[in-house]
Formats: sequence, structure tokens, C-alpha cells
Amino acid sequence: MASTAVSPHRLAALLGDFDREPAYLGLANALGLLVIDGRLPHGAKLPSERVLATALDVSRTTATRAYALLCERGYARARHGSGTYARLADGRNRVRDRVLMPRLDAGHIDLGSAATSAPPGIAAALTAAAQDAVPYLGGHGYFPGGVPELQQAIAAHFESRGLATRPDQILVTPGALSGAAVVMHALAGPGDRVLVEDPAYPNIPRALSGSGARLVPNPLDSDGWDLEATTAVVRRARARAAYLVPDFQNPTGHLMTSEQRERYAAALADAGTIPVVDEAAQQLLLDDGEMPPPFAAFHPQTITLGSASKIYWGGLRLGWIRAPRSLIDDLVRARIGLDLGTPVLDQLALARLLTDGGDVRTAQRARLREQRDALLSALAQHLPDWRVRRAAGGLSAWCELPRPVASALCASAEARGVVVAPGSIFAVNGRLESFVRIPWIRPPAEMREAVLRLADAWLATRDQPLGHEQRRVTVA
Repeated sequence: MASTAVSPHRLAALLGDFDREPAYLGLANALGLLVIDGRLPHGAKLPSERVLATALDVSRTTATRAYALLCERGYARARHGSGTYARLADGRNRVRDRVLMPRLDAGHIDLGSAATSAPPGIAAALTAAAQDAVPYLGGHGYFPGGVPELQQAIAAHFESRGLATRPDQILVTPGALSGAAVVMHALAGPGDRVLVEDPAYPNIPRALSGSGARLVPNPLDSDGWDLEATTAVVRRARARAAYLVPDFQNPTGHLMTSEQRERYAAALADAGTIPVVDEAAQQLLLDDGEMPPPFAAFHPQTITLGSASKIYWGGLRLGWIRAPRSLIDDLVRARIGLDLGTPVLDQLALARLLTDGGDVRTAQRARLREQRDALLSALAQHLPDWRVRRAAGGLSAWCELPRPVASALCASAEARGVVVAPGSIFAVNGRLESFVRIPWIRPPAEMREAVLRLADAWLATRDQPLGHEQRRVTVA
């Protein structure tokens, strides 16, 4: 099949104002992002180094080095005597997990999990981390608290947000979900009450109840947190802990305001309830403006969970716990009962990303913004009877259907080649069959195609009799 050639002027327009210090690296990063986003399609022929250098006003050496790095990372392939061609790092068919999605076929658009592919810069951080790891090879390699470089980088991240934090307040974990399990093992025992938002990320109730704790649902309404109702639930429950997601809550996308955080924190303090705050999506503000202060700024006993999976990549299985120093020893003891630490190499890569990865975070937010806008525009055009809130950030749209047929809709959509999650998966107490979650995790063209398939599925299911819940493992 003939390849599509990308003109130098078109490529220059797509690249925009890329980082030129050094120029070859900025160019390679920008080209890689275009390939991941689908704006440079798999198999597209790129301009020659000489022509590209002229179009971008860079040296031919810069263009040559950028293409070489692009090929090294797997985002392009050089064919002798023919040119350089864009390619997905894993080819047309991504490597798929057969546990989470055993029935997924090639050609399906998988929007079942709110997790993105890796942006450019992840491979470079992993490569550099191999050299950073050399001083560690003479030791045992176990760091239950985390390697010092990463603890310092995470503490600095909190400091930059106005929250004084020492490295010894940080405990590195294999993701925020693992962090939640560690916290519950340390704080709650059989019969202890734990507040949890409803709807919620489905694996969280399992993690929170693993210690035998009793979950008390705290409902979110369509506009977010009703603080009057929430305060009443907090006072009545007198729970040991409360798990909450104030930053682009999963699945609803709600963002808690500063005033709401202050009121919520006061209610928890009055009840003697420890906040366990999941900040996995905290760095995913996609619109103009500033994020509210950390919840811990309003409640000093707050335990904060963080994650590398949303802003960087789900395959970088790392998260962290920030806790008051008085609780750290209990958390370390609970953690050692589960594992002895996370891989040193991954931790050193994340330390580099947190310290020097501003361009990676900016690129990630830029592509998510474009994908979100493509999804919301397509939903407004093709499914105008759905109620869809425009979230200011995060990774997904929480869509309310005119009728409670979400599970039937999702089954019909999967038969048409697009996978989304029905609201019932996220329900702690109830069914939520009037909702579906649609993450904006694929390139704009795929998001638009997914909505077309969903619209077709909606026509086939909107008048069906009410069905049963759909159960599926959901990872994010």
C-alpha cells in the first residue's frame, strides 16, 4: 500500500514552536508526539533531512540527529534509498492485555481505561536512569521508603505547591491504588468505618475493604460535592478515614474548590476522621487557571496519594504517599507486609521526570486537551440528547443518558468496535445505569470515530427494555 507523504510545510505547521535547546532533541520529542497523537499517521513518509532542515531553519545535522533519535525510540523507520517513515512504537496493533480485555480484537477503540500511551520523553528518562542506577548496584536494592532522589523530588513537588514537606514524609509505592491499600492496612481494622465517594474508581472499594473495614458511601451529585449533605454523612459515620478525590474525581471529573476543601476538612477534623486524598490527576488541569491548594493545606493529618500513571504513563508503576511524620513508621510497617519496595530503575526515571520533565508534562496536557475537545465536540454533534459536563481537566467525560440503559449500550458499542465503561462499574451503592464514562485517551480522529460508533449503538439500544449491569475489570 502506498504511503502518504507529508509536505515539509505541513510538518512545520504541525510541529509549531518546538524546544530548540538542544534543537535535535526538541525536534525528536515533537515528532514523536505527533506520531503518538496520530497527526503523523503510521506509515507516512517524512520529508528528507535536507528539506526539513530548510523548512524549519535548522541545520541538516539537527534534522539528521532528530530522525535518528526518532528511529531509535521506535517512532520512525528509515528505509535505505527510500526515506524515513512514521511508525507507532509498537506497530499498528498495540500489545494488548488479555486479562483486562480478553475479547478485544484489532480495530477496536479501547476507551475502557482512563490511561494514555507514553508521551515522548519517557524512553529517554528510562535510558538515563540506567546510568543513574550504577551507584545502587553495590547494595541490596530494597528501599521500602523509596530511593532518596525520588523522595526528594516528590517533596520538592509538594513544596512548589505551597505545602512544606520533608523527604522522610514520602513513601514510594507501586501506584496510588497500592498506596491506598497500605494506608488502610495501617489505619483501619475489621469493622472500622471508611467513607468512600460514590461513584468511585472501582478498584478503590476493594482496596479499602481489604483490611475488613466497613465502607460508608458518600454520594456525589451531578454538580459535585454537596457539602451540607457531606457534612451530615461525616458527622453520622464518625469514620476512621475518608477516601476522597478532590482533583478531577474519577469518574465524574469534578474539581473541588478551595472553599469546599476548607469546609470538608473542617468537618473531617470535627469528626476525628483522617482524610486519605487521591491526587492521581492533580497535574492534569487542561484549561487556563490555577489548581486549588492541596487538601492537606487545610487538614494537617491528611494522607496524600500520588501517581505517575496519569501525567506520565501507566506502565511506570509508581506512586507515593505523603503523610504526617507521626504516621510514617506505621505506614512503613504496613507496607513491608505487602512488598519491600519498587524497582530502583523506575524510581530513578521518575525522579528525572519530576525534576526535569516539564516539557513532558506540557506535551501530555497539550495532547489531552486536543483529544478532550475532539471528544466533546463529537458528542455535542452526534449525541446531543446526552448530558455531558465539560471537565476542566482529568482524563474522562461522565455522560448522562436519557434512559438507564448504559450496560446494554456498552455491549452494543463493543460489538461495533468501541469499548467504554457503564456507570454500574463505578457504583458503590446503586447501579448508575444512566451513565457511561468516556476517557479522551486516543488521538482526535479515533475519538471522533468512537463517538460515531457510540451514536450507532445508542440508536440500537435507547428504546430497549432495561437490562442488567455489566461487570468488567477496570484499571483506571
